Amino acid sequence: MLALLGLAMVVVFTVLIMTKRLSPIVALTVVPIVFALFGGFGDGLGKMMLDGLKMVAPSAALLLFAILFFGILIDAGLFDPLIRRILKVVNGDPVKIAMGTALLSLLVALDGDGTTTYMITCAAMLPLYKRIGMNPMVLAILAMLSLSIMSGMSPWGGPATRAIAVLGLDAGEFFVPLLPTVIGGAAWVVFTAWMLGRGERKRVGSVVLQSGGSNCYIEEILGDSTHKRPRLAWLNLLLVAAVMVALVMGVMHSAVLFLIGFVVALMINYPHLEQQKERVLAHAGNAMTVVLLVFSAGVFAGIFSGTKMVDALAQGLVDMIPPEWGALFPLVVAITSMPLTFVLSNDAYYFGVVPILANAAAAYGIDSLEIARASVLGQPVHLMSPLVASTLLLVGMVDRDIGEFQKATFKWAVLTSLVITALALVTGALTFIA
Repeated sequence: MLALLGLAMVVVFTVLIMTKRLSPIVALTVVPIVFALFGGFGDGLGKMMLDGLKMVAPSAALLLFAILFFGILIDAGLFDPLIRRILKVVNGDPVKIAMGTALLSLLVALDGDGTTTYMITCAAMLPLYKRIGMNPMVLAILAMLSLSIMSGMSPWGGPATRAIAVLGLDAGEFFVPLLPTVIGGAAWVVFTAWMLGRGERKRVGSVVLQSGGSNCYIEEILGDSTHKRPRLAWLNLLLVAAVMVALVMGVMHSAVLFLIGFVVALMINYPHLEQQKERVLAHAGNAMTVVLLVFSAGVFAGIFSGTKMVDALAQGLVDMIPPEWGALFPLVVAITSMPLTFVLSNDAYYFGVVPILANAAAAYGIDSLEIARASVLGQPVHLMSPLVASTLLLVGMVDRDIGEFQKATFKWAVLTSLVITALALVTGALTFIA
């Protein structure tokens, strides 16, 4: 009963936002409340919602300060040299622009952080998309797929880190057999960019943009603002490097690091109080929208978890797997990780469901390393979920809503998961026979 109630809740929520009957913020809050009341969980509803808000509070703080941190640095022109070089190479050819987007986002996603990947990729490429009339959703698709490959499968990225930790695995033994899949997945993202770019070239044509003189399109895109601080570029770059190194080393919680980075960047680039107030207000709208969505997602996740709907769904799925599928168990985990990680947070899936799957696989003599590798192959679909904080940021940056984003990315996300699953099987990271 609980599993059916949870499934119905997810389906109703998805339909409501994709058909634009409700806004994501309203749907994330109202739908789980209605289903919880229908299921007889009214007494504990307040506590479940509060637990959900507490759960997402660190993510909300991280996004708030990361948006302000990178927003200040973008205002100051830190990324202008990189943007200028990319723009010069791709010019106005949609195919080159799409492939440039893929290569840039793959490179930036190496640090494992979705917020960083989306902020830098959008800052570099979105103005050019708007300049020649390309669909910004192409940028969103490529950035999301890049993050799912580079952060989703690397041992320093969130999903793999959780799988390695919960199953007590060695990071090297987990990752080395998966490396060919990562490389193949990155190549697939670039190929996807080529296909999407060709479609855009047919739609908008290939534009030859003037790369010199007073009408240079690069200068038009970058603009000449009083907020730029080119003389502070090296100091700003040092600040970003320090924050990123501290983030990778785990010196402090990422939200605290971005808070400190934001404050330092603000003081360095805009020392006067009026300038600081102006820059904060310039990014407040985007930051507030994302934070509200994250807190609404916390309400959804808190009720989903507190009512045990999520546990019932996960256990029901495990129970549905026939015993004769034992030799195919890693493949089953890879395929089911797509829907499960869409409706669950990474914490819920990796700390709650993956140990159940690993124990079930052990009965067939399958190593938990294979289950861990299989569990990260659904990350392209996971990153479509409105429960992923960085996805809400990406949707806001390309000025689309989550329903439009899911419609545009569904095919490519599922296809990418299937491609990397096939690569894992071909290269031996996953096996058919225990």
